[in-house]
Amino acid sequence: MKYNERIREIREDRSLTQQKVADLLHIGQRTYADYESGKTRIPVDNLMILARFYNVSMDYITGASNLKRQYPKE
Repeated sequence: MKYNERIREIREDRSLTQQKVADLLHIGQRTYADYESGKTRIPVDNLMILARFYNVSMDYITGASNLKRQYPKE
């Protein structure tokens, strides 16, 4: 699964709007929509914010793994 599909799936599973996630990332809703559609690549720092927010590993959120592991603790 591609990361843009994964971030959409996780967001929808948690019943969040694109606007809510965009606010978390301090970006516009249209920019976030472009991340989900694959039109724009999401910066790594934003992927890390989402992984921490959703409490999933970077491997999971990027689609490198289908194993849903927690975000690493400090």
